[in-house]
Amino acid sequence: MYNTQNQPPREPVLKKVIGEELFYWLQTLVSALVCIILVFTFCGRITRVVGSSMDPTLADGELLFVWSLGYEPKQGDVVIVNKTTSDILEGEAIVKRIIATEGQIVEIVYDENQVYIDGVPLDEPYIFEPMRQPYTSTADDTYFEVPEGSVFVMGDNRNHSSDSRVDGVGFIDEGYIIGKAAVILFPFTQIGLL
Repeated sequence: MYNTQNQPPREPVLKKVIGEELFYWLQTLVSALVCIILVFTFCGRITRVVGSSMDPTLADGELLFVWSLGYEPKQGDVVIVNKTTSDILEGEAIVKRIIATEGQIVEIVYDENQVYIDGVPLDEPYIFEPMRQPYTSTADDTYFEVPEGSVFVMGDNRNHSSDSRVDGVGFIDEGYIIGKAAVILFPFTQIGLL
């Protein structure tokens, strides 16, 4: 015969199982949050592209993961630059391509639709239309020598980009570079490495 008097009540066991399960999920959530905070504090961050200056490489509104940990600026990298570097960009971080690094000489020949670095033509397959000579007096220079600790940046959409050619932006101190654009996160149709 089955004796039900010697069995412990089921309710405390059920509460213990639910408590352990809840503790497990809470521990997992806290661990995930700590990992996310560490990644975004020390390794990188997420930023949104504002404007069309990087078309066709990056479009307005795309979400990027920016790698910061140990990043050293290199020619050709797409970087995010702190907003304090510019008087004219209305408080937004800017996304541009590094054209030249410290000590290099940039020469822009608009008639040839060509940028030269130290006398060598720059191969730029990401440009989709010929560059036009800017009509503002602040962007008339075509010869630039990049100072120590700085970089020269340009947007891929040259005719619609406020970049190092303009006095309000000028050369970018390497200390203001937040990091390299590494991955497009959104929209999902564009997800991929840069």
